[in-house]
Parts: sequence; structure tokens; C-alpha cells
Amino acid sequence: MLKIITGRPLWVNMLVGLLLAIGLFAFFLLSLNWITGHGQSATVPSVAGKTYEQAKAILKKAGFDVEIQDSIYVDSVPALHVIKQIPDADEVVKSNRTVFLVIRRAVPPEVEMPNLSGYSFRNAEMVLKGMDLRVGDTTFKPDFARNAVLEQLYNGAIIKPGTKIRKGSVISLVLGDGIGNQEFPVPIITGMTFCDARAELESMGLSIGAIVLDGVTDTCNAFIYKQVPGRYDDEKRILRIRSGQTIDLFLQPDRPVADTTMNIPE
Repeated sequence: MLKIITGRPLWVNMLVGLLLAIGLFAFFLLSLNWITGHGQSATVPSVAGKTYEQAKAILKKAGFDVEIQDSIYVDSVPALHVIKQIPDADEVVKSNRTVFLVIRRAVPPEVEMPNLSGYSFRNAEMVLKGMDLRVGDTTFKPDFARNAVLEQLYNGAIIKPGTKIRKGSVISLVLGDGIGNQEFPVPIITGMTFCDARAELESMGLSIGAIVLDGVTDTCNAFIYKQVPGRYDDEKRILRIRSGQTIDLFLQPDRPVADTTMNIPE
């Protein structure tokens, strides 16, 4: 072998070496394509919304490896179902690529129950949804603060702020009905101007209902000649009212006579 090499001209040996090197490089390139699967591709099937086991079987059958990238809690997705896949469905990628899955946690994480006392129902609802808690039944009880949260309940019992609770839990709310629980005599506002009567009623937590105008052009300085309900019933018994309730007003330009302001039925 040595004689063959040494017996040939140098340029022949160099040419043979060059051809051998080119051949080895070409073989390397061809084998690299074979090893890496160059030119072989597959379409990623859609597995979002399926259970992890279903998704794994589908992807394995399509020639992909499967790994769980993350597990998160989403209230609208059942436990252990696929929320997201990477690459996305219908993408064309190299065969044997790994598909990463994000699945819904089997056990929801815990959060601290917020203090919703005094919140309006709308604000309380936003806070609960932002913490992945669900709003349950709403009930009402007498309280001047209409639609304000008075109590927060979990499984029928009051839940204190800061209590650990699973995401997705249902919280029921007790709201104020806008009517106080303390009764007091209906105030006499006949004979007063509308603006004075309005201030008087607001100080008592009462609201103005219907307003009937009789030839009035200046509402603020018009006089009240009738109110419903009045101070007395037909048997001259004192009527009672609670905060949050309303009184209808009848207005006229002139001050009514004195006996009308007493609002005593004849």
C-alpha cells in the first residue's frame, strides 16, 4: 500500500486526497439530512379542549412528543383539559417535534376572601370575578344603603375576610334593600317650599317620588299643598315610614292655608 502511494506522483496523491475529502463531506451532508429528518414535516393536530390523556394519544399517533409546559386555573375549562398548545393547531412543523401543553389544574389554588362589606353589588361582583370567585344568590335585608353589601356568605355561613378559599367557590351576598328598619312618623312638609322640603326629606333618608305641578313655573320656590302619604290616615292615626321610602309631592305657586299644612283629613 505504501509503495502504491509513494510510487505515484505527488499531484496524483493530492488529487486522490481531495476527492476523498469531497466524498466524505458529501456523505456527511447526506447523513445529516437523514438524521435530522430534513424535508420531513407534519401538521400539528388540534387538541385544545381535550383531556390530557386524549391529547397525548392524538399527538403520539401523529408522531409528536408531548410535554406539559404549565398548569393553570381557568374556571370555564374542566380539570385536566388542554387550554393551549405550542405549536398551535394546523401548523406545519418538523416530524418528531415536541408539542407543549398548558392544562387546567385539577385542584384550584387558594385565594384570600376579600372584605366586600360596604361595596356596591357591581363593585363586589367585579372583585369576585377578578379573583376567580363566582357570585351566588343575592338576598336583601332592611338597610338604608341600597344594593350595598351587608354580609358575604360561603355555604350558607358568613365568611370572614382573609379566609383561605378555593378559586371557583361560590359567594352569596346579602344586600341592603334601600329601606331602613327603623320606622318613624311621616313628616309634615305641606306648606314648605319644594327646595326646603327636599332638604328635610334627604336629612331623614327619604326620597321624593312623583311631583305634580299645578301652574308652577319656579319649582324650587313652589309650595307643597299635598303630600302622599300624609301624616294621618282616614281615622286620624299617625302613619309611619322608613328611610328609603318615597313621598309624592303636589306643588302650587302660593302658600296653602294653615289647616292644609297640618295634613289632617276632614
